[in-house]
This record gives sequence, C-alpha cells and structure tokens, in this order.
Amino acid sequence: MPGETRVQASGTGREAGTTPGAVLIDGVAVAKAVRADVAAETAALKARGITPGLTVVIVGEDPASQSYVRSKEKASIEAGMKGETIRLPASAPQAELEAIIDRLNADPSVHGILVQSPLPKHMDANTVVRRIAPAKDVDGFHPVNVGKLLIGEKDGFAPCTPAGVQELLVRYGIDTRGKEVVIVGRSNIVGKPMAALLIQSGAGADGTVTVCHSRTRDLAFHTKRADIVIAAIGRPEMLTGDMIRPGAVVIDVGINRVDDPSASKGYRLVGDVHFDSARAVASHITPVPGGVGPMTIAMLLKNTVRAARQAGV
Repeated sequence: MPGETRVQASGTGREAGTTPGAVLIDGVAVAKAVRADVAAETAALKARGITPGLTVVIVGEDPASQSYVRSKEKASIEAGMKGETIRLPASAPQAELEAIIDRLNADPSVHGILVQSPLPKHMDANTVVRRIAPAKDVDGFHPVNVGKLLIGEKDGFAPCTPAGVQELLVRYGIDTRGKEVVIVGRSNIVGKPMAALLIQSGAGADGTVTVCHSRTRDLAFHTKRADIVIAAIGRPEMLTGDMIRPGAVVIDVGINRVDDPSASKGYRLVGDVHFDSARAVASHITPVPGGVGPMTIAMLLKNTVRAARQAGV
C-alpha cells in the first residue's frame, strides 16, 4: 500500500535451530509497523487541531473482553490518540447502551466507536451495531460498511481481522493477483469480508476466491489447489500439511485453547492449522500466537485515524 514499508523477518524468517520450512509471517513486527504509521498520521492530524478519538463500550465483566479492551485503550493512547472506555454492568438495559451510542455519534471528538462483543443475552447485537454511525463504525460491521466493502468503495471500513490479513500479505510482498485463494470459514467477522477484500482490484487483492465451509464436500480438494489458504473455521488444527499444496501461503486466523497437562497453564493455544505439518510444505505461514492476532488492534487504530481524517476534510 502506498507509503507503507514491507516487513521481512530477519534472515530467512525461520527460527534458529529449527528444521527448514516455511517463512514465518511475523504479525508482531507488522503490527508494530502499522502502529508506527498510525502514530505518525495522528501527529500530523493533531498539528491540524484534530486528535483522533476511539471510544470502546463494554457491557459485563467477561475477563477476556476486559483484557482486550484494556489493550485497545492502551494502544490508542500510545499512538497519541484519545482512547476512552465506557463500562456498563451486565444488567444494563439495551436502551442505556443505545443512548450512549447516540451521544457518541453526536460527539465530534469521537471518530471511532466500538461496542465490544459478546453482549449479554438480553441485548440484540444486530440492533446495537446498526445504531453506530457508519462513519464511526471502525469495526466495520454496520451494513453500510459491509455494502461499501462488497462494491469496492474506499471510504468505508473493513473488519479489522480480515483487513489485518490483507496487510500481512501486502507487507510481506505476497502476490495475490490472479492467485487461487481458498478461505475456510464463512463467518461475518472473517470469512465473508475476507472474500470481499480479496476479490477487489488493487494491492493485496485481485484474487480468485473460493469460500469453503461446514457443508463443503471434499475440503482437501479445494485447499490442495490453492496458492493461498486462509483458515478461519474455529476448529483446532483442522487443516493438516497433507491438505496444503507445496509452496502455498498459509494464513491461520484461528486461535483455540486445547488442554495440555505439560503446559504451565494446563493448556496451549493452537490455530485452525496443524502448524508443524503445514510449515513443512508451505512457503509462508503465520504462527499462533504471534501471526494474525496482533493485527486486529493495529487495524482498528488504522481505521480510527482514517475516520478522523475523513471527518476533518
């Protein structure tokens, strides 16, 4: 993408002392580079009197969500942006959440609004998402932004995880033009927007895309012919090396907790791809953790600074 640097892991991108295999795509390094770009653009906007502002609203006490929200607030502040978190109890009525969203929509100092999921069962997530002004929907889930993504308009916002995958491909110089891309998973969060991004024209796109899912017959038939496989199915280590074409690029979006008595916490994190067997045949692969995961917050910041720029025009 114009004005952005490619990131290449040091040396071959392979860890010292390991058997040669696929180059590791370092999501931590790429996220750091994206956040540096965001900080530079934030500084430029502040010189014009515009301070990009991101407000996250969280309902309830889910520990994972609380940790994630703290990370978002910290990242916003580190980039020089205004980062705010509004916390509501799990018992809060939906009308209270909607009133907060209305206030944030009307506040010119707030450029990005994100309502952390999951919401309590008594709240309708679809109604809440639609309440956010599309111009401030930096999570990219409002139907207006979904539509803009599909038809290729550039002033909308793509969901952060698939946008992060595309950023990884671009910054590692992985050519997607005309390539066979197989996406495993059809969620509204990753699979569908990932397909919409990759079929557009331009950098990190122009792909020939197949979306596979739980009803796909003979999944390996599709994945073995792919130049790029993007796994986002939510099943631990479902894709194995014998399902990957030699030399293919493997992007693992999944993050799953599996029991492991030998680990200090009693579990370990794995992706949707069996890493060791896939790495033996792939040309590039994202690790879990440290691959796609760090990109989500980085792209959220990138969307927010772009929302501030568009609002300030």
